[in-house]
Amino acid sequence: DPDSGENGRLLYSLVNHQSNEFDIDENTGQVFTVSVAGKAGTFYLEVQATDQGTSRLTARTTVNVTVDPSSSNNIVVVVLNEMINIVERNIVEVKRVLEDKLAWNVYIVDVYSDESERKARSSTDATCVKIIAFDEANQEVPAEDVKRKLREQKSNIEIELEKIFSRPVTTSIEEAPADSASPELIATIVLSVLLACSLIGFLVYVAFTIKRKRKQEQQYLIKQRAEIAEGIDNPWASDKNGSVKSLEKLEHINN
Repeated sequence: DPDSGENGRLLYSLVNHQSNEFDIDENTGQVFTVSVAGKAGTFYLEVQATDQGTSRLTARTTVNVTVDPSSSNNIVVVVLNEMINIVERNIVEVKRVLEDKLAWNVYIVDVYSDESERKARSSTDATCVKIIAFDEANQEVPAEDVKRKLREQKSNIEIELEKIFSRPVTTSIEEAPADSASPELIATIVLSVLLACSLIGFLVYVAFTIKRKRKQEQQYLIKQRAEIAEGIDNPWASDKNGSVKSLEKLEHINN
């Protein structure tokens, strides 16, 4: 958004999104996977951008995300000593920390617990986060390289996670389940590539739409002021029905 200040700050959200396969970073507009294991097909996500001006303006677009069956031997499982429902609520920040410390793009393939889902959400302080890392060329980073980097950055990652969860958090690396190495449904949406084009076009559309709406509002205000000024300067000016606009001035002249 070319405007300055709060008028130029955009917040992004998913509209009418009831499932938990995807989420969006409200500040950057980046869409990412939360859990797509066992799912395939095309998902249609409606993304909304809203500026933070006094009279908030919005624009929407649809992003098509295709999840294909794909095999990968580079899935790494990071275990956090935190309940799954709390991790899910903060998954955007967890992803940000991993990307910052690993210096790679990180995609969340799945978030799960070893215990039954219902019991784990309230009792187990252990949540598994399946990730795949991609380098700047959007190539998968070998799992062993990711594990090595996770070990090197373990203390730094835990310091940042403590800020998110407001208590000490420990991380460990778990071997990926056997089915992770077999054909598994992972998002081949390397979103930094597919959404780069979509979001660039979307941002241009948002900026153009918001700018056009503001221009229309300004033109309307200018027109109103001009009509008011005309009525004051010309007491004989008439409206659309042919009646005199300024009766007070007319009476003053007659007197």
